[in-house]
Amino acid sequence: MALFQSSTRIIPDAPAVPRHIAIIMDGNGRWAKQRFLPRVAGHQRGVEALREVVKACRDLDVEYLTVFAFSSENWRRPADEVSFLMTLFLKMLEREVARLHQNNIRLKVIGDRSRFDDKLKRTMNDAELLTANNSALTLTIAANYGGRWDVMQAVKTMLKDHPQLAQTFSEEDLQPYLSMSDAPEPDLFIRTGGEQRISNFMLWQLAYTELYFTGTLWPSFDRNELDKAIASYQKRERRFGRTSEQLKGEADA
Repeated sequence: MALFQSSTRIIPDAPAVPRHIAIIMDGNGRWAKQRFLPRVAGHQRGVEALREVVKACRDLDVEYLTVFAFSSENWRRPADEVSFLMTLFLKMLEREVARLHQNNIRLKVIGDRSRFDDKLKRTMNDAELLTANNSALTLTIAANYGGRWDVMQAVKTMLKDHPQLAQTFSEEDLQPYLSMSDAPEPDLFIRTGGEQRISNFMLWQLAYTELYFTGTLWPSFDRNELDKAIASYQKRERRFGRTSEQLKGEADA
């Protein structure tokens, strides 16, 4: 398993097409409310939007797509909505994994699985095993995930394995224990639904990611909206701490 270095330690490549896209899929409930539908209808339509974005990323040769499906704070939502989301997640896995496998897409799930029931945990494990060797795209679903949880669990596990590091350790020591250690840091972060915050998502990994916020609600986010986000990304100057003059000098060299 490859380990990717931190953007605070090295200067990574800045590809024209993002190698890794991370998305907070926000606005399902509001999309449904605007149409006088129950909130669950927005979540159902959101699954269709994800299917379209996965296909678009594969067509564009994006290598990694990571989506925030359910945060560690989402347990605070009404119990009936949480129950529906768990059922929808299970059905989505059961229905979509064969299709992902046929299209050479690897599926990963990150987050604290301890609160999920046994059937959902088995289904997640089976899906990951089935698709483990696929290489066209890695789709990572963050479920019961939080950025602070990710860092905390990484530190705890690292110190359990290497107690001698308790007094001092480096990013390189911690990196293998982070949930996304086998993926490059995202080039582009997208949040739909109009909010402009990262909501405890991939706090470590987003250090130098380009951020894109759109008012489009997730169920309405399609290939055209993805193209707009990538076009915005392509206009950015990714300096990673350097000056514009340095970048120009490197380009002219």
